[in-house]
Formats: sequence, C-alpha cells, structure tokens
Amino acid sequence: MMLGWIDNKLEARGLERADLMIWPLGMAVAVLWALPFVWMISTSFKYPGDVMTTDIEWLPHRITFENYVKVFEYPIVRWGINSLVQATVSTFLCILFGAMAGYALARMRFPGRDTLFYVFLASLMIPSEVSVIPLLLGFVKVGWASTYQALILPSIGNVFAVYIFRQYFLSFPKEIEESARIDGAGPFSLFFRIALPLARAPAIAASVIVFTLNWNNFLWPLLVVFDESMKTLPVGVAAFTPVVGARTQIEGYSVAMAAVTVLSVPSLLLFCFLQRYFIQGISQGSVKQ
Repeated sequence: MMLGWIDNKLEARGLERADLMIWPLGMAVAVLWALPFVWMISTSFKYPGDVMTTDIEWLPHRITFENYVKVFEYPIVRWGINSLVQATVSTFLCILFGAMAGYALARMRFPGRDTLFYVFLASLMIPSEVSVIPLLLGFVKVGWASTYQALILPSIGNVFAVYIFRQYFLSFPKEIEESARIDGAGPFSLFFRIALPLARAPAIAASVIVFTLNWNNFLWPLLVVFDESMKTLPVGVAAFTPVVGARTQIEGYSVAMAAVTVLSVPSLLLFCFLQRYFIQGISQGSVKQ
C-alpha cells in the first residue's frame, strides 16, 4: 500500500521510482562538492595556530577577522575593480558576438555553414596555452600591455557561447521570422529586435559561465600585465600563497583562505541570483534540436 501511494505521488509529479535513487546521489555529490568550500570559509576565520591541528575543526572554536584585515591591507579593491571591468565587458561582448554567430549558424543558409560549426567545436580541443605567446608578443608590440584592451579582447571569442545560442536558435519558431520579414524587418532588425530579446534564458546561462571563466582567469592577466595597478584579483590573490620556495609558512594558510574567499564571492552570488535561468538556459541549449 505504501509503495502504491508513493507511485501515485510520483506519477502526479511526472516522476518515476528510479528518480528517488537519483536524489540521494545528487545530494551526496553536492555535499562532497561543498565540503572544500566550507573548509575554505572556516579556515579563513581561524587563528594561524588553529589551522594545522590533529583534530578536524569544521567550525572554528574561536573566530578572528584579522585574516581579512591583512588581505585588505593590499590593493585588493583596485584588483577587484580591474577584474570586474575585465569580466563584465568581456562577458557582454562575448554574449553579443556569440549570439550573433549562433544565430547565423542556426538560421542562415550559406556554403560551409555546418563545416564552420564543426571547426568551432574542434577548436575546443586546442589548449589555450598554445596561443598565449603569439598573443602576448602581439599586444606588447602594439603597446597594449597592462591595459584593459589586453585583458578584454582575447576573451570575447568563446565557442561555448556560440554553441548554446546555436542550439537555442535551431528551435526558434520560423513563423516569427516570417511575420517579421513580411513587416519589412531585415536581418539585423530581426536579430536585435526579435531573436536576441527572446533568447534571455540561454543568454543568462552563457553569461554565468563566461563571467566565471573571465573572473577566474589567471594565466593571461599574469603574463600581459606588468603594472601593479592593473593586476586582476586572481593574480593578486596569488601573492597570499603560504609557500615561499621550499619552506611552507603555516601562518599564511588562514590569510590565503580569506583571500580566496573574497575572490569566490562574486561568482557565487551571480549564480545564486540567476540559477533558475541558468538551468533553464542550459536545458534549452542542450536538449532542443
């Protein structure tokens, strides 16, 4: 009788009994994913002497904010502004150009369209480190090292954003396009006034991913920035590493965790506010054909 009642409840929600096994597994994975984050925050509030202990302390028995005070003794606000400008502008341009490319690959007919899309996908297999040296030499030669142009321009082309928008626009209703064309809308008007505003879900999903990648970008800002005032937050946070040469500074772990906590806050807040649209956009970009 109990199994029958459960089956009726699951059927009313459009679920099956097998889904009950997925939920505990998903919760277990979520807990395992969250444990390092919890440990990071906990360590950031610990005294240096309470970090390396034989007993695991998930919650510190005494709390200090001195670690965050030491972090903000550095120009971390300036680094954060640089990262915010770089990540925001790069994400905006990446979403705009990704939507345009995805729309063209999904709705427009031209020779080699599918081949071009497969070339885009194949480029994902090429490590980004391959292009770092040519890019660096080019930006240094034109005098753009340690500038926002150098931080932003290499990151505006993102194949993942193109893929999400292409998959979404493949299912875009043709009737809407035909009605707009009858009213005299051209390709640019059709895209900017109709297609792009309706692609809010994939745009938000791609924005969360691209913003996180840009915010956490470390290698390229490390190489192209020579001015201390133009450092981004991930590069600046590297200064808090507790390891100096072959000697480990135990007292630096809590300060390093405080710095990493500050670095992770913007991405987490962005995802928390937009998670509903993020999941919706990912499902639309991967399921619909």
